[in-house]
Amino acid sequence: MDFNGNSPIYAQVMDLLKDKIISGDLNLGDKLPSVRDYSKELKVNPNTIQRAYQELERESLVFTQRGLGTFVTEDRELINTFKTDAINKLIETFIDDISRLGYEVEDILEILKTHLKEEK
Repeated sequence: MDFNGNSPIYAQVMDLLKDKIISGDLNLGDKLPSVRDYSKELKVNPNTIQRAYQELERESLVFTQRGLGTFVTEDRELINTFKTDAINKLIETFIDDISRLGYEVEDILEILKTHLKEEK
């Protein structure tokens, strides 16, 4: 993973894991890699992974069972809420970016229709 300097590495690890959870790459109840293994995989300090896991636990996306590891929440509704929030954030960013280019709502809708037709 390539980290950028715009946000702390633990936050970028959190975003990576959130993406995996809401996209279904990590399923309800899946065990996360151990802190040691994940830190080796991402080539970061284990404390960074530990902090990411702690923050995700505060957000209730994961839970820890002492001696067993850290697991993805089994609360589908919570994951759906995070998914909706992520979609809304992407849409808001898209609208803001394209509006700065001078496009109006009607133009944006037409561009989306054209693009979606081409995707099919």
